[in-house]
Amino acid sequence: MTGTTGTAGTPLRVGLIGYGLAGSVFHAPLIAATEGLVLDTVVTSNPERQEQARAAFPDVRVAATSDELFAQRGGELDLIVIASPNKTHVALATTALEAGLPVVVDKPVAGTAAEARGLAALAEERGLFLSVFQNRRWDNDFLTLRKLLTEGELGDVWRFESRFERWRPQPKGGWRESGDPAEIGGLLYDLGSHLVDQALVLFGPVTSVYAESDIRRSGASVDDDTFIALTHESGVRTQLYATATTAQLGPRFRVLGSRAGYVKYGLDPQEAALKDGERPAEDKDWGLEPESLWGRVGAGESPLTGGGRPEPTLAGDYPAYYAAVAKALLDGGPNPVTALEAAAALDVLEAARRSAHDGVVVKL
Repeated sequence: MTGTTGTAGTPLRVGLIGYGLAGSVFHAPLIAATEGLVLDTVVTSNPERQEQARAAFPDVRVAATSDELFAQRGGELDLIVIASPNKTHVALATTALEAGLPVVVDKPVAGTAAEARGLAALAEERGLFLSVFQNRRWDNDFLTLRKLLTEGELGDVWRFESRFERWRPQPKGGWRESGDPAEIGGLLYDLGSHLVDQALVLFGPVTSVYAESDIRRSGASVDDDTFIALTHESGVRTQLYATATTAQLGPRFRVLGSRAGYVKYGLDPQEAALKDGERPAEDKDWGLEPESLWGRVGAGESPLTGGGRPEPTLAGDYPAYYAAVAKALLDGGPNPVTALEAAAALDVLEAARRSAHDGVVVKL
């Protein structure tokens, strides 16, 4: 499924809706760095962000609204990328698909699994490409863990711990921390979207979900401290932590198997690099981290006291996502992240929200 007008040697013209954190830090730089794609138009009504977009990408066009984009540029574009607030994702994706345009949507693709499946059905009906930006499938630690699992280094995995923990004792505000359910804010649907997606990719479907979700900080109005426990069909038990209230950060991954464990501290460096204005095409060491941050593989002793061996961390590769999008549209390659995969993660997130609210284990 394509629906594109691009041809061999002609870059696909991309319209990017939203130029906040997601649009300016992640999508725009990655699109611009991808062979076969060109950032044609950015949509933002904020005059300061309009100037930021023009300064970063001198050839880009700017539209104030999505209606303006579709009216003036819709017939000339080959891909729409939606990086606007969560509550707008479904409506904008629907509009783009109904206009005959392929779509990439930032996570979470929708507020419910039913809405995600509705978008997938619409894309299928129209014969159009629809993908979800789950960039943390290309984190350095995640790629390294997948390699270890493929090679059988850990044996049969019994327990998987994964954390996105922060220490932000004061709320930052904005729609992501709004208590309005329509905004689809809070850490469960923000960082939780990444945590659950990674767990499903690694260990497959889930049979039960238990969650605890709290509002800890003074002045906060949406969950800022959430824990999710999953039981996979494979028998693996997963514990996921998404929190802004952790004064002492735990390991990013702790994976325990019948042969060995893998423990990894620290975050993939790509987000920080993008925020600092670094660009993949200009950095031959893109996604690499120092040896001091490598995780350790071993058994019987804590990695913090020298147990196990250092495991070289593979380079993170966010550019791989848009490279796969370009290949899918131009050459019929596979969709890197389908809407149905995102819907499966939303099934788990909805179950987690219900579990935390009712204090029960939810069966899937």
